[in-house]
Amino acid sequence: MKTPFTRNAVISWLFFFGLGLGTFFFLRHINKGPKIDGIPASLRQGLERNEQISRKLPVQRVLEFPKSAAVLKPRANGKYGLKTALDSASFRMQVVNPTSGDTLSFTTDQLKALPKTEVVFDFKCIEGWNQITWWAGLRFSDFIRKFYPHLLNPDGTLKYAHVGLMTPDKQYYVGIDAESMMHPQTLLCYEMSGQPLPLNQGYPLRLIIPVKYGIKHLKRIGYLYFSKEKPKDFWAERGYDYDAGH
Repeated sequence: MKTPFTRNAVISWLFFFGLGLGTFFFLRHINKGPKIDGIPASLRQGLERNEQISRKLPVQRVLEFPKSAAVLKPRANGKYGLKTALDSASFRMQVVNPTSGDTLSFTTDQLKALPKTEVVFDFKCIEGWNQITWWAGLRFSDFIRKFYPHLLNPDGTLKYAHVGLMTPDKQYYVGIDAESMMHPQTLLCYEMSGQPLPLNQGYPLRLIIPVKYGIKHLKRIGYLYFSKEKPKDFWAERGYDYDAGH
């Protein structure tokens, strides 16, 4: 005669076995279905619905900390786009003018001539770690007001919905919404912890955008362009959330 404990144990095992089997076939069905950018369409559509909701919320200012709270040698989150040898003397950030199609080149000295802004914030990586870090550079919004005022609406917003950035070798690339790029804490960054950027942190120029996770903080900005549609994005093509905000 079976005891109640035995019956309950059998029922529990059958339940979990059925749940696992159902999950297996459900995931197999998703993987065999249509794909968007190589990602199962149902997963990509779910991420896009989340993004639509988040885009209705204003981009908030990220909490800042005193410099004394920052780590001196921040952890580097990835090496994509940094493997090609760098000639710092010839380095230029290439910016495509969407109205004329011309490309202008900017040296780091030209960018350093604009007012410097510092930000100390909690840098968050999708790998699950975070560090309080100290960065300095010029605000992207100041760069636009100085060199591309014709791309601004009367209220100071960009006429284009997105900004795309790529490393010089085009091996790493991100697409970012214009509101986040024009945020006052978003920097074209050339200093870390009070010193020039080290090579593994994107020397001589990188993006720091505190309202996004680390995958959007592109190192070594080689190209910058404006788009009405979403630019291609390295990690979004590999199944991650395009927005990557937190």
